[in-house]
Amino acid sequence: MAHPRIFDRRSLLALLALLLFAGFFTITLIGYFVSKKAIRDAIIEQDLPLTSSNIYSEIQKDLVRPVLISSTMAHDTFLRDWVLRGERNVGEMSRYLMEVRRRYGAFSSFFVSEKSGLYYTGEGVLKRVRPDEPRDAWYYRVRGMKEDYEINVDPDMANADALTIFINYRVFDFKGDYLGATGIGLTVDAVSRLIAEYQERFRRTIYFVDAQGRVVQLGAGRAGQGADLHAAPGLGPLIDGILREPRGSRQFQAGGDSHILHFNYLPELKWYLFVEQNESAALAGIRRTLFVNLSISLAVTLVVVFLTHLALARYQSRIEEMASTDKLTGLLNRHAFAILAVKLLAEHRREPRPVAVLLADIDRFKEINDRHGHLAGDAVLEAVAQVLQRRLRASDLAVRWGGEEFLLLLKGCELDEARRIAEDLRQAVAASPVAAGKLAIPVTISIGVSQFDGRESMDRLIGRADEALYAAKHGGRNRVDVA
Repeated sequence: MAHPRIFDRRSLLALLALLLFAGFFTITLIGYFVSKKAIRDAIIEQDLPLTSSNIYSEIQKDLVRPVLISSTMAHDTFLRDWVLRGERNVGEMSRYLMEVRRRYGAFSSFFVSEKSGLYYTGEGVLKRVRPDEPRDAWYYRVRGMKEDYEINVDPDMANADALTIFINYRVFDFKGDYLGATGIGLTVDAVSRLIAEYQERFRRTIYFVDAQGRVVQLGAGRAGQGADLHAAPGLGPLIDGILREPRGSRQFQAGGDSHILHFNYLPELKWYLFVEQNESAALAGIRRTLFVNLSISLAVTLVVVFLTHLALARYQSRIEEMASTDKLTGLLNRHAFAILAVKLLAEHRREPRPVAVLLADIDRFKEINDRHGHLAGDAVLEAVAQVLQRRLRASDLAVRWGGEEFLLLLKGCELDEARRIAEDLRQAVAASPVAAGKLAIPVTISIGVSQFDGRESMDRLIGRADEALYAAKHGGRNRVDVA
């Protein structure tokens, strides 16, 4: 009659699968909502402000530098002295403006005189400005403004009307009287490429807005140059409030998506920097991650259940049948040692420490068996095993290697110390005759010693100890030899 099973393996596997998938599903779902909130908070509190800060830093390098150059020109002693001397030598001014253009890599450089109305460039006199000329309105606006400079986008007459960002800086003499306007220009195309690079790098929609809420430099997803954001869907009602603050964040709905906007006023440029992030697009990634994680969770659950099934089916009976110790001596058997040896080598790779192996063999054991019988032989094996166990440290391993052979593995033991221990064991065995009935059987052992060199296999390490044992046997027995 077959014995009933103690537990039903199928029920265990089904319960394991249910618990695993439920745990994975719960953790994944919680992770999704936590990640969703974390991403949203990170966009508002970290990503967009950091992007804005990074862009502003590069703008200071790429756009603010021309402001500093224009300021230097406006305060240049040569330029002011030249005007005060009556603008007599046009060539001097042309060479000066051409030198500024070449030295600083500007697209254009200019000076407009208040006294003569002449517009000077690196090529000479371009024209004379007039109040009734619409294209000269910028000069009269600069003349009447209170600020030291403005940044303005206009066609550059000196360069085939290429759309140019001008830094128009007011010039005063040493008494504070107005002399004219000077500065340099950058092409809008160059700044457009700069913004495109920023958007590609930071994966955001980036553009500039002036104090009236008009787009100055366009970015993807926004209307072009001069577009009034008051009319922008979702964003329009927020513009007036935004323009009253130096920096901050807003959220709005447009095109069926949720958008997060970070804005920052750039006083050097007198513009606002707008950095937008489509929140729905940002969260699309974690939605995909949710489904991927659920799929992975299901796959992992199935793999774990399958492997558990294999482990239970394959190893349960073997583990139950396998004994880790030798029944006669109580020492580890070779199978147990093989498992421990793998762990020992792994530990040595993580934390190298000296390891020594002693391979001991009972001298003339066959004669003991033949003369006194197998029971006496068993008693000798037990007695020698007890002596070895008593003399070893708690960290050492003692293994019945086979027949009358014993393998001793000493952790953290240098070769000289291993030899001393081996000699101590040899003497202890020799000083302990084994009682077998009324007889006291003298017993001796021969021992071979080797030390792990850090590279060899365990088999090679034991093989070298066996060679040393062989030398001890042929050297007269009851002795210790070192490999």
